[in-house]
Amino acid sequence: MENKPALESKLVEEFVGVAHGNFARVKEMLEAQPALVNATWDWGGGDFETALGAASHMGDKKIANYLLEHGARLDIFAAAMLGRLEVVKAALTAYPDALKTPGPHGIPLIAHAEAGGDEAKSVLDYINSLA
Repeated sequence: MENKPALESKLVEEFVGVAHGNFARVKEMLEAQPALVNATWDWGGGDFETALGAASHMGDKKIANYLLEHGARLDIFAAAMLGRLEVVKAALTAYPDALKTPGPHGIPLIAHAEAGGDEAKSVLDYINSLA
Protein backbone atom coordinates (compact mmCIF):
# COMPACT_ATOMS: atom_id res chain seq x y z
CA MET A 1 0.00 0.00 0.00
CA GLU A 2 1.38 3.35 -1.06
CA ASN A 3 1.89 5.89 1.70
CA LYS A 4 0.23 9.17 0.62
CA PRO A 5 0.48 12.53 2.37
CA ALA A 6 -2.32 13.48 4.75
CA LEU A 7 -4.89 16.00 3.60
CA GLU A 8 -4.48 19.49 5.04
CA SER A 9 -6.60 19.75 8.17
CA LYS A 10 -8.03 23.16 7.20
CA LEU A 11 -9.21 21.66 3.90
CA VAL A 12 -10.91 18.76 5.69
CA GLU A 13 -12.52 21.09 8.21
CA GLU A 14 -13.86 23.32 5.44
CA PHE A 15 -15.15 20.37 3.40
CA VAL A 16 -17.04 18.84 6.30
CA GLY A 17 -18.32 22.29 7.23
CA VAL A 18 -19.69 23.12 3.77
CA ALA A 19 -21.29 19.67 3.53
CA HIS A 20 -23.83 20.94 6.06
CA GLY A 21 -25.60 22.63 3.14
CA ASN A 22 -23.42 24.22 0.43
CA PHE A 23 -23.71 21.85 -2.54
CA ALA A 24 -21.83 24.10 -4.97
CA ARG A 25 -18.80 24.31 -2.69
CA VAL A 26 -18.90 20.56 -1.91
CA LYS A 27 -18.87 19.81 -5.63
CA GLU A 28 -16.07 22.31 -6.30
CA MET A 29 -13.89 20.99 -3.49
CA LEU A 30 -14.46 17.32 -4.32
CA GLU A 31 -13.62 17.90 -7.99
CA ALA A 32 -10.37 19.57 -6.93
CA GLN A 33 -9.50 16.96 -4.28
CA PRO A 34 -11.37 13.64 -4.65
CA ALA A 35 -9.69 12.20 -1.54
CA LEU A 36 -11.89 14.46 0.57
CA VAL A 37 -14.90 12.18 -0.01
CA ASN A 38 -14.19 10.10 3.10
CA ALA A 39 -12.14 12.59 5.09
CA THR A 40 -13.14 12.91 8.73
CA TRP A 41 -13.00 16.03 10.85
CA ASP A 42 -12.46 15.77 14.61
CA TRP A 43 -14.61 18.41 16.33
CA GLY A 44 -13.10 17.29 19.65
CA GLY A 45 -14.17 14.98 22.43
CA GLY A 46 -14.62 12.01 20.10
CA ASP A 47 -17.02 13.88 17.79
CA PHE A 48 -15.84 12.75 14.36
CA GLU A 49 -17.74 13.71 11.22
CA THR A 50 -17.49 13.11 7.49
CA ALA A 51 -19.13 15.22 4.81
CA LEU A 52 -21.71 12.46 4.39
CA GLY A 53 -22.40 12.60 8.12
CA ALA A 54 -22.91 16.35 7.89
CA ALA A 55 -25.30 16.10 4.95
CA SER A 56 -27.16 13.26 6.67
CA HIS A 57 -28.07 15.03 9.89
CA MET A 58 -28.98 18.15 7.89
CA GLY A 59 -31.32 16.12 5.68
CA ASP A 60 -29.50 17.24 2.55
CA LYS A 61 -30.21 14.43 0.10
CA LYS A 62 -28.58 16.23 -2.83
CA ILE A 63 -25.22 16.46 -1.09
CA ALA A 64 -25.52 12.96 0.42
CA ASN A 65 -26.32 11.32 -2.92
CA TYR A 66 -23.56 13.26 -4.67
CA LEU A 67 -21.03 12.07 -2.09
CA LEU A 68 -22.25 8.47 -2.33
CA GLU A 69 -22.00 8.62 -6.13
CA HIS A 70 -18.38 9.69 -5.67
CA GLY A 71 -17.30 6.95 -3.28
CA ALA A 72 -18.45 8.02 0.18
CA ARG A 73 -18.87 5.10 2.58
CA LEU A 74 -22.54 4.54 3.35
CA ASP A 75 -23.38 4.35 7.04
CA ILE A 76 -26.57 3.69 8.98
CA PHE A 77 -27.17 7.41 9.61
CA ALA A 78 -27.09 8.29 5.91
CA ALA A 79 -29.19 5.23 5.11
CA ALA A 80 -31.80 6.37 7.65
CA MET A 81 -31.96 9.90 6.25
CA LEU A 82 -32.20 8.61 2.69
CA GLY A 83 -35.03 6.24 3.58
CA ARG A 84 -33.09 3.06 2.88
CA LEU A 85 -35.19 0.85 5.14
CA GLU A 86 -33.57 -2.40 3.98
CA VAL A 87 -30.12 -1.13 4.98
CA VAL A 88 -31.27 0.16 8.36
CA LYS A 89 -33.17 -3.07 9.10
CA ALA A 90 -30.18 -5.22 8.16
CA ALA A 91 -27.81 -3.17 10.30
CA LEU A 92 -30.11 -3.12 13.32
CA THR A 93 -30.88 -6.82 12.99
CA ALA A 94 -27.16 -7.60 13.03
CA TYR A 95 -26.30 -4.98 15.67
CA PRO A 96 -29.40 -4.00 17.69
CA ASP A 97 -27.44 -1.70 19.98
CA ALA A 98 -26.63 0.51 17.00
CA LEU A 99 -30.04 2.04 17.61
CA LYS A 100 -28.50 3.77 20.62
CA THR A 101 -25.19 4.69 18.97
CA PRO A 102 -24.94 8.46 18.54
CA GLY A 103 -23.97 9.94 15.20
CA PRO A 104 -21.94 13.10 14.62
CA HIS A 105 -22.52 15.75 17.31
CA GLY A 106 -24.32 13.07 19.34
CA ILE A 107 -27.34 13.21 17.03
CA PRO A 108 -29.35 9.98 17.33
CA LEU A 109 -30.39 7.71 14.48
CA ILE A 110 -34.05 8.69 14.82
CA ALA A 111 -33.18 12.36 14.20
CA HIS A 112 -31.48 11.36 10.95
CA ALA A 113 -34.64 9.56 9.85
CA GLU A 114 -36.68 12.62 10.81
CA ALA A 115 -34.33 14.82 8.75
CA GLY A 116 -35.12 12.62 5.73
CA GLY A 117 -38.73 13.80 5.61
CA ASP A 118 -41.36 11.86 3.69
CA GLU A 119 -38.79 9.66 1.91
CA ALA A 120 -37.59 8.35 5.26
CA LYS A 121 -41.01 7.82 6.89
CA SER A 122 -40.74 4.03 6.65
CA VAL A 123 -37.39 4.17 8.46
CA LEU A 124 -38.81 6.48 11.09
CA ASP A 125 -41.77 4.16 11.63
CA TYR A 126 -39.43 1.16 11.91
CA ILE A 127 -37.18 2.88 14.46
CA ASN A 128 -40.21 3.96 16.48
CA SER A 129 -41.46 0.36 16.47
CA LEU A 130 -38.25 -0.74 18.17
CA ALA A 131 -38.59 1.71 21.06
